[in-house]
Amino acid sequence: MKALIMILSMIPLLCSAEALLVFNTTGKSPLNTKNGDGFMDKVTEIALSRIGYKLQLVKLPAERGLVNVNQGLDDAEMSRIAGLNKIYPNLKQVPEKIMDWKFVVFSKKNIDLKDGWSALSGKNVAFINGWKILEKNVPDSANINKVKTDNQLFLLLEKDRTDFVIYEKWSGLEIIKNNNYKDIRLIEPPLAVKDMFIYLNKKHDHLVEPLSASLKSMKADGSYQQLEQNILYRK
Repeated sequence: MKALIMILSMIPLLCSAEALLVFNTTGKSPLNTKNGDGFMDKVTEIALSRIGYKLQLVKLPAERGLVNVNQGLDDAEMSRIAGLNKIYPNLKQVPEKIMDWKFVVFSKKNIDLKDGWSALSGKNVAFINGWKILEKNVPDSANINKVKTDNQLFLLLEKDRTDFVIYEKWSGLEIIKNNNYKDIRLIEPPLAVKDMFIYLNKKHDHLVEPLSASLKSMKADGSYQQLEQNILYRK
């Protein structure tokens, strides 16, 4: 705890109060919203404010967002799985996770997922291009359809152009609700539950530990949990 306080006390010396960081987001409401009041939006905004930075959000396709941050065109990716710096060498992973993502199947049909990813073998499956965990784990034997947006993803399912889509749990449930997709349902258990991390371009390497400490401080003082209750677990 003393180390955490020491890091936080040094932060004002590291950056200007008016500094701005451009973060790409790929999530959907309630995690990310156009107004910047989604769960991850607010967590990131508060965490950055505690180290003297302001947040600017941009919305790019998943693959393009990674490329832009790797090239230094944008400053950061808001939520990605661990280890992407092995693929994109200019990315620096912030050690403290921003949240857990549950990667789940949505469908009109039944499927037994006790065998995990292998249950999708030979099935018609769709997911968003650039979601690396899905590209890595969905069996090559599946009939895969990759799309650019979540709306396209669920429209494929609604129009019976695919049988199963894989997406993040919270956002998927909200899409179903907002579009009144009565026949589409969430199928448990999740295919994976993964820690999600912020990635900074290497030019911001000096902010990796301060931002990690800031996220830890939010969880320690209860502000992180309050955002969960107010946004994710609201009615």
